[in-house]
Amino acid sequence: MPTNFRRLMIWGCVAAVVQSLGLGHAEEQEGTNPDAQSKAVFADDFESGHDRWEILDPATWRMAEKDGNHTLEITARESAYAPPVRSPLHVALIKDLELEDFEISFRVRSTKDTGNHRDCCVFFDYQDDQHFYYVHLGAQPDPHSGQIMVVDEAPRLALTKNEKRTPWDDAWHQVRLVRDAESGSIDVFFDDMTTPLMQTTDKRFQSGRIGIGSFDDMNEFDDVVVRAK
Repeated sequence: MPTNFRRLMIWGCVAAVVQSLGLGHAEEQEGTNPDAQSKAVFADDFESGHDRWEILDPATWRMAEKDGNHTLEITARESAYAPPVRSPLHVALIKDLELEDFEISFRVRSTKDTGNHRDCCVFFDYQDDQHFYYVHLGAQPDPHSGQIMVVDEAPRLALTKNEKRTPWDDAWHQVRLVRDAESGSIDVFFDDMTTPLMQTTDKRFQSGRIGIGSFDDMNEFDDVVVRAK
């Protein structure tokens, strides 16, 4: 068998394995510079549906498709989900994954302009519906928008005093969050993957689940990658 042909066969087998693990498309679209020591433990480009997610109000989420590409989309601002304390209404959590140190990256598009609080959220160290952190990527920062938040048996509380706007428009954007439990550091990036949009330190929750969503707005998500650090 010619050497070049044998090489093509080997590379074909490798590509098939990568595709079967669900890492191919999402990894290509990640658009970040992950730490060399980190390891991808989850990747989802939604080409096989959303069975790997626990959605707290499935009625307000759907699979969407455009030009052959599939995404996960929030379809309404209202929700039947009623959290026990004031906190986001649209929550999708990755199943069977709890981490201490990690980074999550994904692409997101805001599908409805709701003004100053136009947002998406990233959930992490999620223990239950009264114990977790989340990032609120709100367009106009104030004590309830555009901050890193904590929910701890009380309505959400801002851990930051961010004054930087999140520059939402109708295009796709890249989000990345890096969490180090030992130091307590939380770094959030929006499009610019070198300079954090927001950062803080908090150690009250050391591990938990990870997810995406919105407080009460509408978004479309794609190419989610989680790396353990």
